[in-house]
This record gives sequence, structure tokens and C-alpha cells, in this order.
Amino acid sequence: MRLPLVLTVAGSDSGGGAGIQADLKTMLALGTHGMSVIAAVTAQNSRGVQGYWELPPEAVRAQYRSVVDDIGVQAVKTGMLASASLVETVAELIAGTDAPVVVDPVGVSKHGDPLLARSALDSVRGLLLPAATLATPNLDEVTQLTGVEVVDERGLREAAHAILALGPRWVLIKGGHLPGDAVDLLTDGTDEHWLRAPRLDNRHTHGTGCTLASAIAAGLAKGLTVPEAVRAAKEYITGAIAAGFPLGGGIGPVDHGWRFRQPLS
Repeated sequence: MRLPLVLTVAGSDSGGGAGIQADLKTMLALGTHGMSVIAAVTAQNSRGVQGYWELPPEAVRAQYRSVVDDIGVQAVKTGMLASASLVETVAELIAGTDAPVVVDPVGVSKHGDPLLARSALDSVRGLLLPAATLATPNLDEVTQLTGVEVVDERGLREAAHAILALGPRWVLIKGGHLPGDAVDLLTDGTDEHWLRAPRLDNRHTHGTGCTLASAIAAGLAKGLTVPEAVRAAKEYITGAIAAGFPLGGGIGPVDHGWRFRQPLS
């Protein structure tokens, strides 16, 4: 049996709740083989990000080529890329790879700590997003990239069009920061898919964005369409948030293995 192959290009989270660690846990939970290219190393825990150190572009390029040229890949997910030089390197690599790409344009951490240099924003807009099959920005990242500020559900459509104008084929605008239900908008500019889930009373949500993007990439690697992969990923992340647990003294992580802990019927 050959498992679908998914590659994450992102930062390492020493606390294990987000980043590369969350990506690989998600890929395993969803029945795929996860592989990794580490773009940055963070000192991070439940209280925040105490520091990060980006890897040189040649190290990122070598990791990527080592995996893709030998093992191959059926979907790629990008997360924290930290600097303009890394964004440019990764954009070039994924543009030359024949596989769907999910771009999570990580700008800040769950705790509000910056994870992307301001000097990298033009490279994200002009190089990384045009190479994406799907982009998955949250509302803060929409504002960071386009200037559009969303205050209610009606603004999700404007945000989607602003991101689509930067080049991805599809965009998923994550409305989790809005009041009410957790509502997201998936669109390619023509077809719209509104995804809703009840807002859960659980503050332990570290790693939600990384986990959702990785779950979508896992679905694409299995051959699902973008709408199918996003719907499956939304169901997975909703369960993971519901099962989120305390860790340390701050915000705990979602539970990537929640399905394995469900009682047998």
C-alpha cells in the first residue's frame, strides 16, 4: 500500500501545537505520509513565541529538492516562511512542482507574535500567492495583505475577492474571529461555498490554522476536489478544537488525534 504523500514547508513549533509538528500530526491522523521542509525554528510554548531563527534559503532548497526529487509529492502546504528571501525561494520551488499547493500565509502567531517580516509582504503578494492552488488567510492576514478589514460575514466576500486578485485559484477566508458561528467562505470567484460550524466554548485552539491547511492538503493528496477537501478539513478541525486540551500556563493545542479517542459504537 502506498500512502498519499504530503509535504509541509513551515516553521518548527517547540511546544508541539502548531507549525511542522501540527502539520505532521494532522497528515498522520488523516492517513497520509507527511514530509517536512523546516524554514524556521521557533522557541514557542503555550504563552507565546519567545524568538525565531530562519534557516538560510539554500538549506530550505536542499530539503525540498531532497524530498521531491526522490520520494515525490502529491500535495504541498506552506506555513511560516519568515523572510522575503525564504518566501521567494519557496515560491520558485512550488511553482515548479506538479502538485496542488495550499498556502497558509502565516503572519502572526495565535498569541499575536509576528512571524513574517514586513519586508516579505510584497513577495507573498507577488510570488507566493500566484503559485497557490488555495490560500487560507485568517482575517488579520487578509488585512495585512490587502488592507481589507472584515467586521461581519458580509465582509468575507470582499476579502475573498481581494485575495483572489493576488493570484491563487481558490481562497478560503477563515472567519473564526467574527462573533457567532465559525463561518468560512471558500470561493474561486465564481463558485461560493459557505462552511459553518458552531462556536465551541474552548480556549485551547493553538495550531488551528496550520492544522486546517494541512488537513486540506491531505485531502487534495487523496484526490479530492478543493471543495471536498475543504469540507472534510472543516469537519476534522471542528472535532480537533472540541477536543483541545490545556497545556502549560497559556493556550493549549487542538487535539490532532481526537478521532482515535472516540468510543467505538
